[in-house]
Amino acid sequence: MRRSTAACAAALTGALVLAGCGSGDSAAELSVSSAYMPQPVSDSMAAGFLTITNKGGTKDELTSVTSEVAADVTVHETVGGTMQEVDSLEVPAGGRLQLTSGGNHLMFEKLKRKPRQGEKVTVELHFADSGTIEVEMPVESATYTPDTGN
Repeated sequence: MRRSTAACAAALTGALVLAGCGSGDSAAELSVSSAYMPQPVSDSMAAGFLTITNKGGTKDELTSVTSEVAADVTVHETVGGTMQEVDSLEVPAGGRLQLTSGGNHLMFEKLKRKPRQGEKVTVELHFADSGTIEVEMPVESATYTPDTGN
């Protein structure tokens, strides 16, 4: 009887140790929501906003963005009201990265054509570990705010 109890205890301990090893190391699980582009007022530039949620246990980084509508898409961070281009933005484990008007955002530069309200612009978000996610970004009115829908 002692052998089976000891064997069960050893098996249970091994299972718990193995379960504990992977719990904090799960890969990033990214999803994108609330994507939109206000209709550009300029013929050469536009902005883009979205939210990237990470349900995984490992952080990732948005490293670049590409789109057929612009020659260049850059990632900008806003700190203390000052906008600056950055190489990447972190998507924390179990958290989110929000790109919002007045905050961190995307800049579409050297537009190949001026997107119009009602269209959708395709963007590819490139991540350090999770590869690429393609997103359809609707073009909204130039004064659109997500909270009101206007």
